[in-house]
Amino acid sequence: MEKKIKHSDKIFVAGANGLAGSSIVRSLKKYGYGNKKLGGELLTPSRKDLNLENLLEVQNWFNKHKPDVVIIAAARVGGIFANNTQPTDFLLDNLKIQTNVIETSWLSGARRLLFLGSNCIYPKFADQPMVEESLLNGPLEETNQWYAIAKIAGLKLCEALRKQHNFDAISVMPANLYGPGDNFHPTKSHVLPALIRRFYEAKRDSIREVVCWGSGKPKRDFLHVDDLGDSCIFLLQNWDPREKNAPKDKNGSPLNIINIGSGEDISIKTLAEIIAAATNYKGSIIWDETKPDGHPRKQVDISQITKLGWKPNIELTTGIKSTVEYFKERIENNSFLRL
Repeated sequence: MEKKIKHSDKIFVAGANGLAGSSIVRSLKKYGYGNKKLGGELLTPSRKDLNLENLLEVQNWFNKHKPDVVIIAAARVGGIFANNTQPTDFLLDNLKIQTNVIETSWLSGARRLLFLGSNCIYPKFADQPMVEESLLNGPLEETNQWYAIAKIAGLKLCEALRKQHNFDAISVMPANLYGPGDNFHPTKSHVLPALIRRFYEAKRDSIREVVCWGSGKPKRDFLHVDDLGDSCIFLLQNWDPREKNAPKDKNGSPLNIINIGSGEDISIKTLAEIIAAATNYKGSIIWDETKPDGHPRKQVDISQITKLGWKPNIELTTGIKSTVEYFKERIENNSFLRL
């Protein structure tokens, strides 16, 4: 069987400037991919260079560059507020992006494809931690169902292409991501970066209390983005569902998706306390229970990827401290473009 990924490959990272995509690019470089001396190349066009929502642009770009390996980290993402207020955008934009890239990758003859999903694809009340077989076994969380449905369509397209056309597409379901490159927008970001900004500003402005959404009781699994990058390269190197030792579901059938997470979860209340400490905020934390909580608990089971030989390396408190420093350095130097 041909090598899963080679140093001579032309590798296209869709969404290379985002949180997940930039971490994958860093990991590819760390492991020697994209080295032109070995014939390799990393293809990382910006949105200005390539609009993934435009099928003709995508087709023309593939015809010109002919990537061997495609990694899809591009998506419209956001927290509860953004998902609730922009359902059409989250469903339609993500369907366009992933369908255009996945279908064109297959038709253009790319050898491997990795599609980045999300743990929100799993049912709202799935057993915890969530195993890969939980998919489609119950209703979704209402606040992010639009994004989840789009992601489910993407991973099912990958599965269908593998089943019908033997296209080597794999999908990974990461836990909640955080780290350098995150979006710290006050209304469009996810919970961890949103809390970092809120507590930083409260400390800076001597605000006596910080109001957080919900009850603080929901639990989440947070994965540092550099662990995500390394795990994606590991899977491209080591996972092929066609192999005999590849992960199987409870019925013995090959899995087409694999979870990636930290192996543990914490409450949002505990998260807020860790971030308050990391920002040296000493005021009160108030919980506004009129606001939605989202999923009661979201932890992915990572037993399948650990069986393959991968495990996370960055502990949450350490990762949060470094992310706070990343945020502080950029906002204090007015170098943030995503605020």
